[in-house]
Amino acid sequence: MIFVNGEGENNIGIYPGANASLTVDYVERHQQLIADADALLMQLESPLESVLAAAKIARRHQTQVILNPAPATKLSDALLSRVDIITPNETEAEILTGIAVNSDEDAARAAEVLHAKGIATVLITLGRRGVWLSEQGQGQRIAGFSVKAVDTIAAGDTFNGAFITARLEGKAIDDAVRFAHAAAAIAVTRPGAQPSVPWRAEIDDFMQQQD
Repeated sequence: MIFVNGEGENNIGIYPGANASLTVDYVERHQQLIADADALLMQLESPLESVLAAAKIARRHQTQVILNPAPATKLSDALLSRVDIITPNETEAEILTGIAVNSDEDAARAAEVLHAKGIATVLITLGRRGVWLSEQGQGQRIAGFSVKAVDTIAAGDTFNGAFITARLEGKAIDDAVRFAHAAAAIAVTRPGAQPSVPWRAEIDDFMQQQD
């Protein structure tokens, strides 16, 4: 069940459904897909033991692991130590680090905690304020685009997918974040989840209009 308020912010109640069928056995039966991939992007609507199993396979085969730790929950160091890039929002970052993220300084401290767990790159999404990007302790806030939000459902998923797409295309990480910002900005101006995700041409056009 998804509820959206007048500002476009959402509150979602999740029933796992088919996601619960992504068992460790299923992951291991399809491990060659992970081994052959350049990157493995995961979130937490699948069983945690399956997410960990996939991360272990990826690490063995030098496949980059990107984790969007949503829905928010505490995670083991066994999983976090196998993550290359993590993309929590403020709530998720607080649950993972114990630090309430209310400022850039808070975001920097939370990122340091995650770096200490072995994660090289931390992107803390800050809603309208953009993203705190930290690589091995060197941090900066990259502002997003100002749009009228209608529905923020799928904004994080859109951001993550666009970010990894840009990185796999060889874009510098700052440019990949801006590309992801553009994709998410378009998504929040539309209602719904999958229907709100923009096509590539829409993202490119949006970015050209910002120049």
